[in-house]
Order: sequence, then structure tokens, then C-alpha cells
Amino acid sequence: MMSKNNFFDLHRFINLCRKEMVEGWKVNLLRMLLMYGALTVFFIFMGFIDYEVDGQVGIITINRPKALNALNSEVLKDLDATIDAVDLDAIRCLIITGAGEKSFVAGADIGEMSTLTKAEGEAFGKAGNDVFRKIETLPIPVIAAINGFALGGGCEISMSCDIRLCSENAVFGQPEVGLGITPGFGGTQRLARIVGVGKAKEMIYTAFNIKAEEAYRIGLANKVVPQAELLDTCKAMAEKIMSKGSYAISLAKEAINTGTETDLSSGLTLEADLFGLAFSTDDKKEGMTAFLEKRKANLTDF
Repeated sequence: MMSKNNFFDLHRFINLCRKEMVEGWKVNLLRMLLMYGALTVFFIFMGFIDYEVDGQVGIITINRPKALNALNSEVLKDLDATIDAVDLDAIRCLIITGAGEKSFVAGADIGEMSTLTKAEGEAFGKAGNDVFRKIETLPIPVIAAINGFALGGGCEISMSCDIRLCSENAVFGQPEVGLGITPGFGGTQRLARIVGVGKAKEMIYTAFNIKAEEAYRIGLANKVVPQAELLDTCKAMAEKIMSKGSYAISLAKEAINTGTETDLSSGLTLEADLFGLAFSTDDKKEGMTAFLEKRKANLTDF
């Protein structure tokens, strides 16, 4: 736990960073909090992002509820900094959600986008894609807790997560063509990979939103639960995942993500390589020994 002296040291650090406008102070603050607070706690202030650590689970909340958690440049910067600050030596699963009960992320900020030039639009799209790709390629599982609107950039950030659990009031869609633009944060690419080309084209071309049960039916959502149970359900899934071999899961994630972006033969070659790599781990020895001895395995590779 944080001692009284450490607490005051931490506040001096916060005030110094704010006063001097130290570049990247939010990231440095978050890292210091992780150093001081062990892994029991909570997090706060990354501008529009809240970050909480609960045991070995990190919870990122996009906190802009008055704008339905819409993504503007500042939110993307804060989210990028938060992802960079996640301690991958301590956190074994990440949950991403939105603040409030109405919206996960209602899309990109139309007010900001309305004034962008072609070059600025390209830069904004690249910023979103870079952050979402960073989420997608994290070596730990990422669960989206979709608690309402997941439109445009909201649907796109959810698709960069490994697993999508949603509340009964969730609504998914890619409405961009109705605004005279295209999906710009990966929607044209990930949606087709998840639900199939035909359904993705239908959703994008018609800008038609779908409700939670339809998202579940077409494979866009993994599970639908009452909103009051959503975060607990995500935490329970995280605990279930973390009871398995973390290193094996990271290898499986790499095989799936890379394999779906290449041809089948290359994917199978990669799978064989990673399968062999898993045989070099302590978890492989412990897991198989425990199975043969009919006891619960204690998997510790991480």
C-alpha cells in the first residue's frame, strides 16, 4: 500500500508536472502511480481517460459523457498515452468501456471533423488507426464493455478489442456515408473480417444501426447482458482468461491476428512455430503434469 510519505511525494510530483507543463506528464504520472500503488487500485486523470487497476485487470474508461464519449483529437491522444502506460509486466487483461449509461463511444467528434481539410482528415484518420492498432496488437487480451452507443469510431474501437460484451441497450453501426465520408478508423477492414464482406457492405452502405441482439446474431458481439451486470461480466471473463496460461494466450492471439491477415499456408506455418515455442515453457510442463496427476494446474508464465 502507499505510505503517507509516498502519498505526499506523489502529490508534489503531480503539482510539479502540472506547473512546469512537463511533456508527457500524464504518462509519467500514471507510471508513478503504478510504482507506488502496487496493483490494488484505481486510476484517474488522463484528461478524458480514466484508468483503474483491479488486481491484474486494467480498466480504461473513455470519460466524455456529455459528448457521449465521442472521440476527438484530445481523447485519442489521452487514450494513446494510457495504452502506452499499461504495465504489461503486471496487467494480464484489459477492459475498455465508456462513461455513463447511454454510450460506449458514439463516434468521432463531428464538430471537430466538420472543419478538417483533406490533409487534416487523413491525419485524424491515421491518429485513430494508430491507437486502435496499438490496442489490437497488445500481447494481452482486451475486452470491450459496450454500454450503449457504439457508432462509427465506437464500433471501430470495439472491433480492435479481442472480445466484445455488450449491454442490452447497445447499438452498433457505421453511419459515416450519411455524413458524406467513409469509416476512417478501421471500419472498412475489421467489420468485413468479423461479420463477413456482404453484411459489412450492407451496414456501411446503408448506414443502418443494429441493436445488441442482432450484433450477437451476426458475431459482432460475443454476449449480451443487462447493463447493470456488464462490467462484472467482463471482469468475470477476465478472471477466467487469467486462470489459463497467459503466455499461451499471447501466442494464440498472435497466431489468430497474424493468420487472419495472411494466406492459410502462412498462417498454418506460423501456428506450428508458435505451437512449438509453447513447448519450451514452464506452463507446458506444469499444465500437462497437472492433467496427468488429475490436479489443478498452477500456470505462472507471464
